[in-house]
Amino acid sequence: MASAVDGLKQRFMAMSQPDADGIYRDGAAKRRARTELAMACLTKLWGEACEAVPFDVPAQGIGFAAVGSLARGQVGPSSDLDLVIIYDNHALGDEQLNQLANKLWYPLWDSGLDLDHSVRTRAQCEAVTDSDLPAAMGWLDVRPIAGDTALITRTSTSILERWRKAARKRLPELLASAKSRLDEFGRLAYINQPDVKEARGGLRDAVLVSALAASWLADRPHGRYDEDVERLLDVRDCIHLVANKDTNLLLAPYQPRVAAMLGLADPTWPQAERDARAIDDLQTRLAGLGRQISFALDSTASRAEHSLVHEKPRFAFFQILQPRGGGRREAPTFDVVAPGVARHEGEIVLAPNTEPEADANLALRVGAAAGEYGLEINPSTLLNLRRCPIRDSVWDDEARALFVRLLACGPALLDVWEELDYVNLPGRWIPEWLGIRNRPSASAAHRYTIDRHMVEVTSRLGRETPSGGRYDDAHYAALLLAGILHDLGKRPGVTDHAAEGARHVPYILRRMGFDAETVDRVTLLVREHLTLSEFASGRDPSDPAVTGELADRVRHDPLLLDMLFDLTRADGSSLGATAGESITKQYGWSKWRAAVVGQMYAAVRAAL
Repeated sequence: MASAVDGLKQRFMAMSQPDADGIYRDGAAKRRARTELAMACLTKLWGEACEAVPFDVPAQGIGFAAVGSLARGQVGPSSDLDLVIIYDNHALGDEQLNQLANKLWYPLWDSGLDLDHSVRTRAQCEAVTDSDLPAAMGWLDVRPIAGDTALITRTSTSILERWRKAARKRLPELLASAKSRLDEFGRLAYINQPDVKEARGGLRDAVLVSALAASWLADRPHGRYDEDVERLLDVRDCIHLVANKDTNLLLAPYQPRVAAMLGLADPTWPQAERDARAIDDLQTRLAGLGRQISFALDSTASRAEHSLVHEKPRFAFFQILQPRGGGRREAPTFDVVAPGVARHEGEIVLAPNTEPEADANLALRVGAAAGEYGLEINPSTLLNLRRCPIRDSVWDDEARALFVRLLACGPALLDVWEELDYVNLPGRWIPEWLGIRNRPSASAAHRYTIDRHMVEVTSRLGRETPSGGRYDDAHYAALLLAGILHDLGKRPGVTDHAAEGARHVPYILRRMGFDAETVDRVTLLVREHLTLSEFASGRDPSDPAVTGELADRVRHDPLLLDMLFDLTRADGSSLGATAGESITKQYGWSKWRAAVVGQMYAAVRAAL
């Protein structure tokens, strides 16, 4: 006898196919259609299972429900189904429950669908929230399928109530789990082969945003956010179709077909160029989506944390007694750390009465303060910084000094630059930045996008020289500027990105008002940033002609050689290779490469 779910997986795939021209359109409508088909088939399956067991299934006390992506209406072409039987303790015995469950699970397995299933009492469902807060997020969407739907609704309501109580106490734990995921999977905006679910700014973060909103600690983001989540779900759907399995990894072999399915490939281009440009466009789209969702999470989490701070009113000691027994809240305290910039409740914010429209350098002051104090920028402050009257051709001494201070923040630069880049401030300071923003690297050695790699390199540049001294302010500023600009020439069609970058550097730095000596040093470092590594890989450091040629490249200046070595070391050690140890050894900063580059550096330093 045929089951209600026979061929369901094939029907999922059939109704998920792209249009005749190969483009996947109306993803949200396709997801609704898959959800409706699944719910209808599962409702019929419940009826078949109840008829097939040798006992009467009571109308009250037991029900069938969907959780996870199916309950949210986001099921993909190859997604697994998260299903649960919820029952009261006295509805059925253990053996009867087992028989009923088998009549549900086995037809689903036989149909080829992946299944995440459970049988729980209402109390067990509620315990999920109490024992495992991150896992409980999947239970915040519970959708009745069949049976005692009132029991399921009561259970869902109870889970939400317990979630709201638990979230208030355990919000730090929840946000720590998001931080742990960030450390493991990185940021969607920067990964060349990302996990579109687990990476920061991915679908898991969208679920977390909804969970925070469900806690009533913060409102759900509005406007473009929902559209961005749907567009990322479109990418997930296309990965399923290309891989023909339930996966969220956008691997390199999938990327050309996924990009074409999303309409990013122009069929008039030659095949090789079509694939390369389509992959670039795909990565750029993912970076934009990841930034939007990541910012939505950061801003929602910030509001949630602030709401907890202000749930308990703070009273001034000498102002407790008021008419009719009332009290008056203390005014919020702002620790002003720079003109227009303050610390407040663990964040960098605008100081009271600050007007962004009147201060072109305010954004640089905020960025430098956030990096130097190791604090996040308040999301509302970030949005307000867009109103600063920034002009890329108008820089004064304060602006140049602040920009260098920002670059000198070390590891803190990574998060601060990402926050500033969300509102496109780097692109307003340096318009050429937009040419490499969100662009993937063509090299197998790079895990990160070009812009992220340059920020990473800059964050690794310190004041100590490899020869044991310390850079003075002028040389250190030039080294930092070389770090943030060294791969700026990686643009489509460019064969020598070092030379192309060196061509742009003088225009950028002169426009910013840096002195001629700084412009000259940075231009040389960008032009030669591959030279030391190339010499070390194929030349003999004991050959005076080799050391003499490299000395000529750095104008026989020991400090320039030191700076080139530091830039080379930071560049090689920040690749983040994903293709395995062999790639790291070939391209990255392995022990072998560190040794040969160090040997070449030492030989030239001795010659100088």
